[in-house]
Order: sequence, then C-alpha cells, then structure tokens
Amino acid sequence: MLRQIIGQAKKHPSLIPLFVFIGAGGTGAALYVLRLALFNPDVSWDRKNNPEPWNKLGPNDQYKFYSVNVDYSKLKKEGPDF
Repeated sequence: MLRQIIGQAKKHPSLIPLFVFIGAGGTGAALYVLRLALFNPDVSWDRKNNPEPWNKLGPNDQYKFYSVNVDYSKLKKEGPDF
C-alpha cells in the first residue's frame, strides 16, 4: 500500500500535501486515543488493585487535556474522603 501511495505521489505531486495532512491527522488521533486510554482516570486497567481510580485524584490533579481559566495547583478539597 505504501508503494502505491508513493507511485501516486510521483505521478501527481499535488497530492503530497494531502497525504501529509491525512497522515498527520491519523497520527494525532491515534496519539490522543492512546493518551485517553493510559492517563484518563475514568479508565481502569487493573480492577483488582485499583477498582475506582477516580477516587484517588486530589483536587489539584489536572486530568483535562487543556483548561483555560483554572489553576489546579491552587484548588482546595471541598468534599469528604471516601
């Protein structure tokens, strides 16, 4: 399949940016899904040792990818310990 893409790129050089952007978009999507699967507190890979990983998060743990106005280092705990 890679040989076919290279052959098309040689015949039609105007397709090269299309292949670059499609490849970059697919790579970015795959890396984001990998990040969600490994670092999201809603995902539990080890149910025996850590059945509820979201309960172990502190109030200053940032688990969002990007937050605009929140400084997580200054937050205080508002709820009870479980």
